[in-house]
Amino acid sequence: MSEPILKIRNIESFYGPIMAIRGVSLDVHPGQIVSILGANGAGKTTLMKTVSGVMDPEKGKITFDGRDIQGSEPHKVVQKGIVHVPEGREVFPLLTVNDNLSLGAYTLKDKAQIERDRELVFDYFPVLKDRRQQEAGTLSGGQQQMLAIGRGLMANPKIMLLDEPSLGLSPLLVQEIFGILKRLNEEQNMTMMLVEQNAHAALELADHGYVMEVGRIVMDGAADVLLESEDIQDFYLGAQQDGARENRRWKRKKTWR
Repeated sequence: MSEPILKIRNIESFYGPIMAIRGVSLDVHPGQIVSILGANGAGKTTLMKTVSGVMDPEKGKITFDGRDIQGSEPHKVVQKGIVHVPEGREVFPLLTVNDNLSLGAYTLKDKAQIERDRELVFDYFPVLKDRRQQEAGTLSGGQQQMLAIGRGLMANPKIMLLDEPSLGLSPLLVQEIFGILKRLNEEQNMTMMLVEQNAHAALELADHGYVMEVGRIVMDGAADVLLESEDIQDFYLGAQQDGARENRRWKRKKTWR
Protein backbone atom coordinates (compact mmCIF):
# COMPACT_ATOMS: atom_id res chain seq x y z
CA MET A 1 0.00 0.00 0.00
CA SER A 2 1.18 3.54 -0.75
CA GLU A 3 2.26 6.01 1.91
CA PRO A 4 -0.66 7.68 3.76
CA ILE A 5 -1.73 11.02 2.31
CA LEU A 6 -2.97 12.00 5.79
CA LYS A 7 -1.18 11.00 9.00
CA ILE A 8 -2.50 11.93 12.43
CA ARG A 9 -0.23 11.19 15.36
CA ASN A 10 -1.09 11.51 19.07
CA ILE A 11 -3.41 14.49 18.64
CA GLU A 12 -4.86 16.18 21.71
CA SER A 13 -7.49 18.91 21.35
CA PHE A 14 -9.36 20.82 24.05
CA TYR A 15 -12.54 22.84 24.53
CA GLY A 16 -11.31 25.15 27.27
CA PRO A 17 -10.15 22.85 30.11
CA ILE A 18 -11.93 19.79 28.66
CA MET A 19 -9.86 17.36 26.61
CA ALA A 20 -12.00 16.29 23.64
CA ILE A 21 -9.36 14.32 21.69
CA ARG A 22 -7.03 12.06 23.67
CA GLY A 23 -3.96 10.93 21.77
CA VAL A 24 -5.66 9.99 18.50
CA SER A 25 -3.56 8.47 15.70
CA LEU A 26 -4.79 7.28 12.30
CA ASP A 27 -3.86 7.05 8.61
CA VAL A 28 -5.73 7.73 5.38
CA HIS A 29 -4.21 6.39 2.17
CA PRO A 30 -4.75 7.90 -1.32
CA GLY A 31 -7.99 6.71 -2.91
CA GLN A 32 -9.23 5.27 0.37
CA ILE A 33 -12.49 5.89 2.24
CA VAL A 34 -11.96 5.85 6.00
CA SER A 35 -14.97 5.93 8.33
CA ILE A 36 -14.83 7.27 11.89
CA LEU A 37 -17.57 5.74 14.04
CA GLY A 38 -18.76 6.59 17.51
CA ALA A 39 -21.64 7.91 19.59
CA ASN A 40 -22.41 11.58 20.20
CA GLY A 41 -19.61 13.16 22.22
CA ALA A 42 -17.00 10.63 21.13
CA GLY A 43 -14.85 13.37 19.57
CA LYS A 44 -15.49 12.67 15.88
CA THR A 45 -16.41 16.23 14.86
CA THR A 46 -13.58 17.65 16.99
CA LEU A 47 -11.17 15.42 15.08
CA MET A 48 -12.48 16.77 11.77
CA LYS A 49 -12.20 20.38 12.96
CA THR A 50 -8.64 19.76 14.14
CA VAL A 51 -7.59 18.36 10.76
CA SER A 52 -9.25 21.20 8.82
CA GLY A 53 -7.68 23.94 10.97
CA VAL A 54 -10.87 25.12 12.67
CA MET A 55 -9.32 23.98 15.96
CA ASP A 56 -5.64 23.89 16.91
CA PRO A 57 -4.31 20.75 18.64
CA GLU A 58 -2.47 21.22 21.92
CA LYS A 59 -0.22 18.26 21.15
CA GLY A 60 0.56 15.89 18.30
CA LYS A 61 1.25 16.11 14.60
CA ILE A 62 -0.88 16.14 11.43
CA THR A 63 0.94 15.48 8.16
CA PHE A 64 -0.79 15.92 4.81
CA ASP A 65 0.87 15.08 1.52
CA GLY A 66 4.24 15.01 3.30
CA ARG A 67 3.87 18.39 5.08
CA ASP A 68 3.02 19.23 8.68
CA ILE A 69 -0.25 21.16 8.82
CA GLN A 70 -1.26 21.19 12.48
CA GLY A 71 -2.13 24.72 13.54
CA SER A 72 -2.53 25.99 9.94
CA GLU A 73 -5.26 28.51 9.15
CA PRO A 74 -8.38 26.88 7.60
CA HIS A 75 -8.01 28.66 4.23
CA LYS A 76 -4.43 27.43 3.95
CA VAL A 77 -5.59 23.88 4.70
CA VAL A 78 -8.10 24.21 1.84
CA GLN A 79 -5.35 25.48 -0.47
CA LYS A 80 -3.31 22.37 0.37
CA GLY A 81 -6.18 20.16 -0.81
CA ILE A 82 -8.29 19.33 2.28
CA VAL A 83 -11.97 20.23 2.11
CA HIS A 84 -14.29 19.93 5.12
CA VAL A 85 -18.01 19.36 4.47
CA PRO A 86 -19.39 20.21 7.93
CA GLU A 87 -22.18 18.63 9.93
CA GLY A 88 -25.50 20.34 9.29
CA ARG A 89 -24.61 21.28 5.69
CA GLU A 90 -24.20 25.06 6.37
CA VAL A 91 -25.04 26.26 2.87
CA PHE A 92 -25.56 30.00 2.30
CA PRO A 93 -29.39 30.07 2.30
CA LEU A 94 -29.94 33.42 0.57
CA LEU A 95 -27.50 32.70 -2.26
CA THR A 96 -28.34 30.62 -5.31
CA VAL A 97 -27.05 27.11 -5.87
CA ASN A 98 -24.67 28.50 -8.50
CA ASP A 99 -23.33 31.14 -6.12
CA ASN A 100 -22.80 28.55 -3.38
CA LEU A 101 -20.81 26.42 -5.80
CA SER A 102 -18.74 29.41 -6.92
CA LEU A 103 -17.82 30.15 -3.29
CA GLY A 104 -16.45 26.62 -3.04
CA ALA A 105 -13.90 27.53 -5.72
CA TYR A 106 -12.71 30.75 -4.06
CA THR A 107 -9.10 29.51 -3.77
CA LEU A 108 -8.86 28.72 -7.51
CA LYS A 109 -7.92 31.14 -10.30
CA ASP A 110 -8.35 29.06 -13.46
CA LYS A 111 -11.84 29.96 -14.72
CA ALA A 112 -11.90 27.13 -17.25
CA GLN A 113 -11.07 24.62 -14.50
CA ILE A 114 -13.79 26.10 -12.27
CA GLU A 115 -16.38 25.59 -15.00
CA ARG A 116 -15.18 22.02 -15.60
CA ASP A 117 -15.53 21.35 -11.89
CA ARG A 118 -19.03 22.86 -11.92
CA GLU A 119 -20.05 20.54 -14.76
CA LEU A 120 -18.59 17.61 -12.82
CA VAL A 121 -20.76 18.56 -9.84
CA PHE A 122 -23.81 18.75 -12.11
CA ASP A 123 -22.97 15.33 -13.58
CA TYR A 124 -23.06 13.77 -10.12
CA PHE A 125 -25.93 15.91 -8.79
CA PRO A 126 -28.27 16.67 -11.74
CA VAL A 127 -30.89 18.17 -9.40
CA LEU A 128 -28.44 21.00 -8.62
CA LYS A 129 -28.19 21.85 -12.31
CA ASP A 130 -31.99 21.98 -12.55
CA ARG A 131 -32.11 24.30 -9.50
CA ARG A 132 -28.93 26.29 -10.09
CA GLN A 133 -30.74 29.66 -9.94
CA GLN A 134 -32.76 28.70 -6.86
CA GLU A 135 -31.89 30.04 -3.40
CA ALA A 136 -30.14 27.34 -1.38
CA GLY A 137 -32.38 27.90 1.63
CA THR A 138 -35.41 26.73 -0.36
CA LEU A 139 -33.88 23.34 -1.20
CA SER A 140 -34.85 20.17 0.63
CA GLY A 141 -32.50 18.76 3.27
CA GLY A 142 -31.20 16.14 0.86
CA GLN A 143 -30.61 18.71 -1.87
CA GLN A 144 -28.77 20.96 0.58
CA GLN A 145 -26.52 18.03 1.52
CA MET A 146 -25.81 17.45 -2.17
CA LEU A 147 -25.00 21.16 -2.52
CA ALA A 148 -22.64 21.04 0.47
CA ILE A 149 -20.77 18.11 -1.08
CA GLY A 150 -20.80 19.79 -4.49
CA ARG A 151 -19.43 23.02 -3.00
CA GLY A 152 -16.61 20.96 -1.50
CA LEU A 153 -15.86 19.38 -4.87
CA MET A 154 -15.53 22.85 -6.41
CA ALA A 155 -12.28 23.31 -4.45
CA ASN A 156 -10.79 20.41 -6.45
CA PRO A 157 -9.74 18.63 -3.23
CA LYS A 158 -7.25 15.83 -2.69
CA ILE A 159 -9.27 14.63 0.30
CA MET A 160 -12.80 15.37 1.53
CA LEU A 161 -13.72 15.36 5.22
CA LEU A 162 -17.43 14.56 5.44
CA ASP A 163 -19.13 15.09 8.80
CA GLU A 164 -22.43 13.20 9.22
CA PRO A 165 -23.65 13.42 5.59
CA SER A 166 -26.65 11.22 6.48
CA LEU A 167 -27.85 13.45 9.36
CA GLY A 168 -31.59 14.11 9.21
CA LEU A 169 -32.11 12.37 5.86
CA SER A 170 -34.50 9.59 4.94
CA PRO A 171 -33.04 6.10 4.34
CA LEU A 172 -33.71 6.49 0.61
CA LEU A 173 -31.77 9.77 0.43
CA VAL A 174 -28.94 8.31 2.52
CA GLN A 175 -28.68 5.46 0.04
CA GLU A 176 -28.62 7.90 -2.89
CA ILE A 177 -25.96 10.18 -1.40
CA PHE A 178 -23.74 7.30 -0.26
CA GLY A 179 -24.05 5.83 -3.74
CA ILE A 180 -22.77 9.10 -5.21
CA LEU A 181 -19.89 9.16 -2.72
CA LYS A 182 -18.97 5.63 -3.80
CA ARG A 183 -19.01 6.71 -7.46
CA LEU A 184 -16.79 9.71 -6.70
CA ASN A 185 -14.32 7.41 -5.00
CA GLU A 186 -14.33 4.85 -7.81
CA GLU A 187 -14.49 7.20 -10.79
CA GLN A 188 -12.47 10.20 -9.52
CA ASN A 189 -10.25 8.32 -7.04
CA MET A 190 -11.53 10.75 -4.40
CA THR A 191 -10.01 10.14 -0.96
CA MET A 192 -12.48 10.60 1.91
CA MET A 193 -12.59 10.63 5.69
CA LEU A 194 -16.18 10.12 6.79
CA VAL A 195 -17.66 10.72 10.25
CA GLU A 196 -20.90 8.82 10.75
CA GLN A 197 -23.28 7.50 13.39
CA ASN A 198 -24.94 5.29 10.76
CA ALA A 199 -22.33 2.58 11.27
CA HIS A 200 -23.75 0.09 8.80
CA ALA A 201 -23.89 2.56 5.89
CA ALA A 202 -20.46 3.96 6.76
CA LEU A 203 -18.74 0.57 6.90
CA GLU A 204 -20.40 -0.64 3.71
CA LEU A 205 -18.95 2.40 1.94
CA ALA A 206 -15.51 2.44 3.57
CA ASP A 207 -12.25 0.57 3.10
CA HIS A 208 -11.13 1.04 6.71
CA GLY A 209 -12.83 2.08 9.92
CA TYR A 210 -11.92 3.54 13.30
CA VAL A 211 -14.15 3.50 16.37
CA MET A 212 -13.93 6.39 18.84
CA GLU A 213 -15.12 6.49 22.44
CA VAL A 214 -14.58 9.43 24.80
CA GLY A 215 -11.97 11.02 22.55
CA ARG A 216 -9.92 7.87 21.95
CA ILE A 217 -9.57 5.31 19.18
CA VAL A 218 -10.69 2.02 20.76
CA MET A 219 -10.83 -0.18 17.65
CA ASP A 220 -9.82 -0.11 14.00
CA GLY A 221 -9.59 -2.46 11.06
CA ALA A 222 -10.74 -3.24 7.55
CA ALA A 223 -14.34 -2.10 7.11
CA ASP A 224 -15.64 -5.53 6.08
CA VAL A 225 -14.01 -7.09 9.17
CA LEU A 226 -15.51 -4.45 11.48
CA LEU A 227 -18.90 -4.98 9.87
CA GLU A 228 -18.77 -8.61 11.03
CA SER A 229 -17.30 -7.81 14.46
CA GLU A 230 -19.48 -8.88 17.39
CA ASP A 231 -18.49 -5.75 19.32
CA ILE A 232 -19.59 -3.50 16.46
CA GLN A 233 -22.77 -5.53 15.99
CA ASP A 234 -23.64 -5.26 19.69
CA PHE A 235 -22.70 -1.66 20.43
CA TYR A 236 -23.31 0.15 17.12
CA LEU A 237 -25.31 -1.85 14.60
CA GLY A 238 -27.48 -3.51 17.23
CA ALA A 239 -28.90 -0.24 18.48
CA GLN A 240 -29.68 0.90 14.93
CA GLN A 241 -31.35 -2.41 14.08
CA ASP A 242 -33.40 -2.27 17.30
CA GLY A 243 -34.51 1.24 16.38
CA ALA A 244 -35.49 0.12 12.89
CA ARG A 245 -37.56 -2.73 14.35
CA GLU A 246 -39.32 -0.31 16.71
CA ASN A 247 -40.15 1.97 13.77
CA ARG A 248 -41.60 -0.94 11.82
CA ARG A 249 -43.71 -2.04 14.82
CA TRP A 250 -44.99 1.52 15.28
CA LYS A 251 -45.95 1.76 11.62
CA ARG A 252 -47.84 -1.54 11.79
CA LYS A 253 -49.75 -0.36 14.88
CA LYS A 254 -50.63 2.87 13.13
CA THR A 255 -51.91 0.91 10.13
CA TRP A 256 -54.06 -1.33 12.34
CA ARG A 257 -55.77 1.71 13.85
